[in-house]
Amino acid sequence: MYMLIFALLLSNLVFANNAQAASSLDATVQSTLGNSNISVTLRSLESGKVLYERNGDIGRKPASTMKLLTASAALDTLGPDYRFKTELYIDGEVNNNVLNGNLYIKGGGDPTLNKKDFSTFAVTLKRHGIRTINGNIYGDDTLFSGSQLSPGVVAEDETYYYGARTSALTMSPNDDYDSGTIIVNVKASSVGRAPVVSAEPNLSGMQVVNKAKTVGKGQKNTVKIVRKYRTNQIVITGSLPVGSSAKDWVSLQDPTINTLHSIKIALESTGLKFSKRSNVMRKVVPENATLLYTKSSIPLKTLMNPFLKLSNNSIADILVKTMGHEVYGKGHINYGLKVLNDYGNTLGLNMGNWNFEDGSGMSHKNRISTNELTSLLLKVRDEQNYNIFYNALPVGGQKERLVGGSLKKRFTQAPYISKVHAKTGSITGVYTLAGYITAKSGRTFAFAIMTQNQSSSKISNIDTVVKKIYQLY
Repeated sequence: MYMLIFALLLSNLVFANNAQAASSLDATVQSTLGNSNISVTLRSLESGKVLYERNGDIGRKPASTMKLLTASAALDTLGPDYRFKTELYIDGEVNNNVLNGNLYIKGGGDPTLNKKDFSTFAVTLKRHGIRTINGNIYGDDTLFSGSQLSPGVVAEDETYYYGARTSALTMSPNDDYDSGTIIVNVKASSVGRAPVVSAEPNLSGMQVVNKAKTVGKGQKNTVKIVRKYRTNQIVITGSLPVGSSAKDWVSLQDPTINTLHSIKIALESTGLKFSKRSNVMRKVVPENATLLYTKSSIPLKTLMNPFLKLSNNSIADILVKTMGHEVYGKGHINYGLKVLNDYGNTLGLNMGNWNFEDGSGMSHKNRISTNELTSLLLKVRDEQNYNIFYNALPVGGQKERLVGGSLKKRFTQAPYISKVHAKTGSITGVYTLAGYITAKSGRTFAFAIMTQNQSSSKISNIDTVVKKIYQLY
């Protein structure tokens, strides 16, 4: 009897404490975020119950918190050891170091393909006695179908890395793996002259229109580097002071063709020669072609880090199309989204409350509720790849770029450092954050905060709410 009374008293005390904490959190949410166009949910990882919600069942624009579902689904569907493959083929015959035939690159959607791999292609060709290629260089990008552009990308976003086109044959300029882009570097020359322009890995068939000017030291740097809409032209404008430089990531107009140009330039830089009649085009690898080399990417479990830490949209788009191909035999975004929906149903999520047209979160048509997002965060903990998923999330206050990621400059003061492992999200008028927080009590919770239709940044407001959760729970 005494034990029963004690249990009832303890239960009532816990209930009272939870109610008091929820009331205090609600006051902070109201004063910091308001009530319009915002949603907040806090969920216990022990009981699975929602401890606090404000508009928790209303679908909001998730922005890049959409990547939480994409990442978890990809790990489950493709497996943590999945590797993208790119294949090098030739046809024709090799006589006296001359390939009287064509070179083929078959894309497997690898976002990590880069200049180092192009050098390996050159070494491979030379090992097979090839020094000159009389034919063409073809790209086979048929693994993916449909538009290269994600549905959420608008015209003004197309020039930037986060709006890059997706192809089964693409490349990245560095180890951030922003595929479908090149890095354009602009370096000041002498006053009155145009700055010097270079690109990584190279210009890749793009054309530079350099309208910028070098100005005196101490003047303002106003350089802008953009790709002219629906063209291969990179237009550089503005003023660049002596002794300074600028750089930006520019999306490729056609990743397949531009990647082929980049490979051709890289091969020629090693001494390989192409005939003057050699062209760069698309073509399916013929059945009689000879496979010379297969490049395998880093495994998916390793790729998860730059994907989630740096919120890489290109990787999201590639993963969605790859899942569509692996499950339904169609490397099309619609089939990939079907895989996401299937996976959510398998987890036990209420997929009727999930509406999405991409896997990156770029689209303003995506809708997810904070209750559903925290339900995902709860249920994914039972998945065999959860540790990979969790460790790939940005960690609040951790300055190392591939640890803190998009949270490296947030939660930088004690006691909040390393207490928040979460995915950030931001598109025009939308600011979101969802993940896990280890609170003052030492217990860990799932949370999701979404704001939309905002006229100013709500990042600091969101962080205030998260810090309140830490203090209260």
